[in-house]
Amino acid sequence: MIKIIPLEIMTDKYNQYFIITKEVKEAIAASGIREGMVTVETKHTTTGITVNESLECLQSDVDVFLKKLIPEDAPYSHCHMLQDYGSTGGNPTGHLKALLIGNHCHFPIVDGKMIAGSAQDIWFCEFDGPSQRTINIIIEGTE
Repeated sequence: MIKIIPLEIMTDKYNQYFIITKEVKEAIAASGIREGMVTVETKHTTTGITVNESLECLQSDVDVFLKKLIPEDAPYSHCHMLQDYGSTGGNPTGHLKALLIGNHCHFPIVDGKMIAGSAQDIWFCEFDGPSQRTINIIIEGTE
C-alpha cells in the first residue's frame, strides 16, 4: 500500500529552515502503515529536504555556509529573460542551494514508527521565499 500525504507550508523569509519531523511522524501514525518506508520529498526546485540535528546554531551555520558557497552577487547565467516564463529568472542561488541540500530523505517504518537516530530530524529548507510550498510524505508498506 502507498499513501501520499501532502504537507503545506507557507514560508515567510527568503531563506528559512523548518523542522518537520513531528508532522512526518503524525502522517505515519495516521496512515496505518505498520512496516515499510517513508519518503519525504519537496515538490519545488528551490527548496530542499535534509536530515540533521535540530539546533538553531546549526541552522545558522548551514545558512552562513551556503551563503558563502553560493553568494547572491555572483554572475549567474540564470539571471536573464526566460521566454518560457515570460520573466527574468532571478533565483539561481535557490536552485544551487537546493541542488546541494537535496530534495528528499527516506526512513524505515517498524511497528508503525519511523526509525531514526536520536539526533536526526527532518529539515525543510526554503531558498526562494516567501512562498506557499508543498512537501509530499510518501508512506509505503503494510498495515
